[in-house]
Amino acid sequence: MKISNSKKKFIYLISPNKITIHFYKDLIELFKSYKISFFQLRLKKRSYKSKILIAKKTKKLCRLYNIKFIVNDDPYLAKKVNADGCHLGQKDIDIKKARKILGNKIIGVTCHNSVNLSKKAIRDGANYIALGAFYPTNTKKVKFKAKISDLKRIKKLSKIPIIVIGGINKDNYKKLLLNKANFLAISSYIFNNKNYKPKEALNLLR
Repeated sequence: MKISNSKKKFIYLISPNKITIHFYKDLIELFKSYKISFFQLRLKKRSYKSKILIAKKTKKLCRLYNIKFIVNDDPYLAKKVNADGCHLGQKDIDIKKARKILGNKIIGVTCHNSVNLSKKAIRDGANYIALGAFYPTNTKKVKFKAKISDLKRIKKLSKIPIIVIGGINKDNYKKLLLNKANFLAISSYIFNNKNYKPKEALNLLR
């Protein structure tokens, strides 16, 4: 599946760790901004049954607002709920096996800050690669730190879209876009912001 890159729709939104009663209402408000190209469902500590229920409900909203719905880690779950694709970490199932499960769906691969991992993902047919973390983040433990120089170097390898991740907020996002990151993967800045509600936080990314 080909990924189109609109300058206005530069957000790759990742779900919060906890799904609260306000989640779906917030999601609709965020989707109405028309700044979001992808929504990734990333639920580490939910049961499989719960993941299916949340995925189906979230996918309907994504369809309504023409947003690509991506499942984190699990191509089998992605296939079961008919998601648009799956995102794979380096410890997840191999991309070639995932491709057999998902066919022509979108498959993205985390490549940290590595040229070699990026080359492999491109060679194996990834639809996009994710680089980071670029800045400190509370969403997950950071084992790999990426720099703008890494982005520039990996950008020269291919025309494949690059998604950047890690501590992105209103104060640092422009630098990443100016250095030709295709999409900004954001979670805690939107959903766990102590100063702004989700919609307000998103509106500051112009």
